[in-house]
Amino acid sequence: MTLAIQWTCKRFDDMTPHELHDALALRCRVFILEQGPYQDPDDNDRHAWHLLGRAPDSAHGNALLACLRIVDPGCSFPEPSIGRVVCAPEIRGLGIGRLLVAEGLAHAARVHPGLPNRISAQSHLQRMYGELGFQTVSEEYLEDGIPHLEMLYTPETE
Repeated sequence: MTLAIQWTCKRFDDMTPHELHDALALRCRVFILEQGPYQDPDDNDRHAWHLLGRAPDSAHGNALLACLRIVDPGCSFPEPSIGRVVCAPEIRGLGIGRLLVAEGLAHAARVHPGLPNRISAQSHLQRMYGELGFQTVSEEYLEDGIPHLEMLYTPETE
């Protein structure tokens, strides 16, 4: 099954209350209810682009199915940073996560041209991020009780 995802990317202040609610509700559903309690919304939300993915012509209606944020340089890391990457449980295994990250990298390249992107990736996703061009640049560490690795994506220069 393939879903046609419609992507929208907005700054925090440009999001409608409904878009912000949908993004935080999806993140809460996965990061809090599935993975355990921690503070998900943080000040970095205010300093980020928010990429939202919906499949309006599918059985899911216009529900938000995937989202991530691209945090400005100097907030989480010196570089821009993709984070809070999340797909709704009902669409996992369809490759939407890869599409989401690829779309996030494309948007990051438009708004932060030539800059690398540093992430704190859950360790079990190391292979997926590696296939998208990220290189592991740290030893494994615990973040919110979950093993993570710092990974760096460096755009190709021509």
